[in-house]
Amino acid sequence: MTILNDTDTVCADPIELEIIRRRLIAIPNLIEKNIERTAFSLLVQEYKDYAVGYVDERGHLVTQSRYSLPAFVGNTLGLAVRSGLDVYGADQMRDGDVFMTGDAEVLGGHLNDVVMFTPIREGGELLGFFAVIVHWIDVGGATAGSCLAPTGTEIFHEGIQYPVMRLVSEGKRNDDIFRLILKNSRFPDLLQGDVEAQLGGCLMGHALMREVLDQHGPANVRAAVEAIRKDSRQTMARALSAVPPGIYHASCFFDDDGVELDKPIKVDVKVIADGETITIDFSDVSKQVLGPFNSGRDGGAVAVARMAVKFLFASGTPVNESEFDRVRVEIPDGTFMSASAEAAHGSGPNTQATVVDLILKAFHQALPDMVPAGHHGIFGTHSITGINQRTGERFLCMDAMSGGWGAFSDVDGPGPYRSATHGDVRDVPVEIQEASYPYRIEAKRLRENSGGAGRFRGGLGIEKVYRFLQPLTLMNKIDRTKCAPWGLDGGMAGLSAGGEIIRANGQRQTLRKGLVLIEEGDVLVISSGGGGGYGDPRSRERGLVKRDVVDGYVTRDHALSEYGVTLHDKTAANAHQ
Repeated sequence: MTILNDTDTVCADPIELEIIRRRLIAIPNLIEKNIERTAFSLLVQEYKDYAVGYVDERGHLVTQSRYSLPAFVGNTLGLAVRSGLDVYGADQMRDGDVFMTGDAEVLGGHLNDVVMFTPIREGGELLGFFAVIVHWIDVGGATAGSCLAPTGTEIFHEGIQYPVMRLVSEGKRNDDIFRLILKNSRFPDLLQGDVEAQLGGCLMGHALMREVLDQHGPANVRAAVEAIRKDSRQTMARALSAVPPGIYHASCFFDDDGVELDKPIKVDVKVIADGETITIDFSDVSKQVLGPFNSGRDGGAVAVARMAVKFLFASGTPVNESEFDRVRVEIPDGTFMSASAEAAHGSGPNTQATVVDLILKAFHQALPDMVPAGHHGIFGTHSITGINQRTGERFLCMDAMSGGWGAFSDVDGPGPYRSATHGDVRDVPVEIQEASYPYRIEAKRLRENSGGAGRFRGGLGIEKVYRFLQPLTLMNKIDRTKCAPWGLDGGMAGLSAGGEIIRANGQRQTLRKGLVLIEEGDVLVISSGGGGGYGDPRSRERGLVKRDVVDGYVTRDHALSEYGVTLHDKTAANAHQ
């Protein structure tokens, strides 16, 4: 097998080189949309919990789909490929083979995230792999949805573990593995549709890459890959050289792990900049926890560090692993972001948005105009499952909250949007939910006063009200109820997430992590956090405060107490004139 080193050069026409580069970037984006159209579950169709990419022959990410989950930017696809190379060896990975793995020890995430990848060869030489990761709706375990269990204490509670294995051998499907996959899911029909869409994405990617190779030749494709890497390195080097050297700190915490209640999970981050590299030091975070809020090192610490650096310094460029050559991660083994393989991993991704935000907060000390105040920072995952009394079928709806994002130094915070690690994930439309599941959504509205006050106001959270039409089970992973989204430079914190269950008999129950049995007529009220404010609230323009009151974002009392602005009916009525 020939491997092109970074110092090797290949002559290519610059116009042809750019065409190849654009095709390598476009192919994953094309297949991403195809998977969205052909998958069966709402987790893929609407929630878009998947990613598509091209990985080189060493298992290094070359390019990845633009609109899939940012959480996979930590090179989940490459980690899966490297596992295959370790187990089988490059020479035993043949054209027409497709491999799969859903191994937390390898990927560092929860078991529902399964990668498929297929080798691309030319004249016997391994050139790379086309890979697709999809969140499988259910892989067994103690609770429907597998990773959705809020109180698991070991990986074995969370479903079947798939070590790297050959799913298709030189074009022939291994039917035994397909039957094993479906047998270990509570939703085999939905999963089968998603698996076939994932497999189709791999094969389509292989075919499109073959077209590029046939038209341009392997040498020119390698040259394009190296050009992508070179641009990524140069872009990141320029960005990091502008960071003032120093050591920057930030801290926050999570409520608990869902098992040891009210025992906070501490997150202390240290960012070290030297003008050439960035080191993210997680040495002082909480140890591995008993509950499912753990990740392995690559799926936890490395992933969040890379997401934060990408977010801040190269958000507009296609992702490539060479962007992270100058990013170092320090973390001891055995923390909740570098947990052992047997720890419960189901909720590990739920911590990522907050930790990304915390790294950005540390950077604010060095780059104050580039970093916004804190956003709502959680998935706010709440899953509803049971047997539909109307159809007799088992159902599962996993939803996550949108919330407010933090204000910048020159503009109000946006939102409500999903978290920073969601990308362009959409809310599942109310109409689809009500048509599919035995509940009604009675309200979905902005939370007044939830955005942190400031010279620039934080974005607003939302309040969502469910009324349940039959008995079912609610699995809830709400967090950050005690650690509010922070303001910056004198801005105030946004409101924290929260919620309650109002029983049909009128009793009220505060919502927290855990599994709750719901009866017909019960109501769930769940509220997402608002973004933090930026700057002294008393310096906000009066006209903007008046407009917020008219728009229903801020109450009159809040305008007076936080901004020092007194409004009268006539004044407020004229705010937009």
